Amino acid sequence: MATDLLIIGCGIAGCSAALEAARQGLSVLMITKSKEPEESNTFHAQGGIIYKGRNDSEKLLMKDLMRAGAGLCKYNAIDVLSGKGPVLVEKILMKELKVNFDRTSRDELHLTEEGAHSIPRIIHAEDLTGKAIELAFIKGIKKYKNITVKTSLSAIDLLTLSHHSLNPLDIYKEPTCAGAYVFDQTANKVFPVMAKETLLATGGIGRLYLHTTNPKGARGDGIAMAYRAGARIQNMEYIQFHPTALYHPDGERFLLSESMRGEGARLINKKGESFMDKYHKLGSLAPRDIVARGIHEEMLQDGSECVFLDISHKKAEWIKKRFPNIYKKCLEFKIDITKQPIPVVPAAHYSCGGIVVDTEGRTSIKRLRAAGEVACSGIHGANRLASSSLLEGLVWGTLAGESIAREVKEMKIDFPKISAWKYEKEEADPALILQDWLTIRHTMWNYVGLVRTTKRLARAEKILTELQSEIEEFYRYSVLSDDLIGLRNGIQASLVILQAAKVNRKSRGCHYRKD
Repeated sequence: MATDLLIIGCGIAGCSAALEAARQGLSVLMITKSKEPEESNTFHAQGGIIYKGRNDSEKLLMKDLMRAGAGLCKYNAIDVLSGKGPVLVEKILMKELKVNFDRTSRDELHLTEEGAHSIPRIIHAEDLTGKAIELAFIKGIKKYKNITVKTSLSAIDLLTLSHHSLNPLDIYKEPTCAGAYVFDQTANKVFPVMAKETLLATGGIGRLYLHTTNPKGARGDGIAMAYRAGARIQNMEYIQFHPTALYHPDGERFLLSESMRGEGARLINKKGESFMDKYHKLGSLAPRDIVARGIHEEMLQDGSECVFLDISHKKAEWIKKRFPNIYKKCLEFKIDITKQPIPVVPAAHYSCGGIVVDTEGRTSIKRLRAAGEVACSGIHGANRLASSSLLEGLVWGTLAGESIAREVKEMKIDFPKISAWKYEKEEADPALILQDWLTIRHTMWNYVGLVRTTKRLARAEKILTELQSEIEEFYRYSVLSDDLIGLRNGIQASLVILQAAKVNRKSRGCHYRKD
C-alpha cells in the first residue's frame, strides 16, 4: 500500500493536516488503532480553545504563554500560534466546519477565563469542546474522496532507510522515513504502508501513569516509534498534571475542566478552607503545575486522599447548563455539584515535550512530520497554558498539511524494498501484559510524578530498565496484538520521560525536583 501522506492518529492535528493536504490534491491515508475514527485525545477535551478576548492582542497571548511556560517557550513558535491561531479558528472551525460554540443571549461568543490567562479568551461548546470539534472534522473529512480513514490499524514502527531498506548502502543516506509497518487488528496481519511523507499525530502519554485524565489510547506510541527511528526528542520531563480530576475509589479519573475555576469554582481542603492563595497570587487560577503541587502539599499536610472543588455557590440551573457533562458524570457517583463540593486529585494530563519540530512540523528525520501533543514545537515550554493544546493541533496540523502538499508535488521518490514481516506463534500471556502495565504505572506515578528526587528516579530506572529487557524478549517471540504493541511502546516512552527527568536537575514549570 502506498500514499502521498500517511497520518497516524485522527485527532485535531491529524485531521487539520489531512484536510489541508487533500484540498491541494494529495492522496491521504489516516489510520487509528481505535475502532472509531473520532476516538482520540481531542474527542475527550473539555474546556475550550483559545480564540481572542476583548482588548486582546497577539503580544498579550504571547506574554501569557511565556509566563505559563516558565520562560522556556520558543519565541518564533508562540509568535506563529498567536498570529495564526485565532485566524484559523475562525476560518476552519467556525466558517468551514461550523462548530457550534456557545453564545451569549446577545448572540456573541461566550468567552471564559482559565488559569494563567490575563483575560477571558476561551471559546467552548458547553463542556464538550473537543467532541464538538472532532466530530465536525470527521464530518468534513468524509467530503474528500482522496482521504481514506482506516480504523483498528496499529502502527508498529516507522520505516526508515537505515533500519529497514534491503539495500545495504542506504545506511549512508540522510535519515529518512518511508512510511510505517502497520498491524491490522481484525485480520491479524502486518503490512507496510509506503508514504512520501508521514505525520505522527498520536497524542499523549497519560496512560503511563496510575492516575490520568487521558483516554486508553494515550500510551506514548508516537514517542516510542520516533525514539526507535532516531528522531530528536526534547522536554519530556515536563509532564503536566491536571490539578482537578474527579476522585472516586470506584471510577477512573475524570477531568474536571479548568473552566470551572475560571467560572468561579474554589479549591478547598477537608476543613472547607480555601488554600491556593497561600501558594500563588492568582489563587485557584494559578498555572497548573503550581495548583497541582499546592493540592499535593495540602493533601500531605492534612493526611487526606483528596481536596475539593466547590462551585455550589453558583445557581443550580446555570451550573447544569454550563457544565452539563460534568454534572451528569458526577451524579453517576452520587455527587450533586449544585449542592456539594467535588473530591479531586491531580492526574497526569499533558506532555509539554515531544518530537522536536519546526513551525511546519518537520522533525530531524527527513519526510517525517509530527503535530499535536506528540510534538515539541516549543509553544508550551515547561508548562502548558490552559486551552492551548487544541489550538496548537489546529495550527501545526494545518501548516504541516500546507507544506507537505507543496513539497510532495515536487518529489520524485522510489520507495525502498523492505523485508516481509516475520510472524511468531507463541501466544502472549495477558496476565503478563496486565502486570507489566501495573508496574509501569505505579513506578511512573510514585517515582517520576509530581515530585521527583534523585533516589526516586534511580529506583525507577532500575525497575523500568529491567522491565524493558523482559518486555522486548516477550515481544520478540509472541503473537502480535495491539496490547503487545502498546506495552512495548509504553515502556519505551516511560524511559524517555525518566531519562529527561534524571538529566534535568533544575526545577522549572511542571518538572519539580525536591532535591
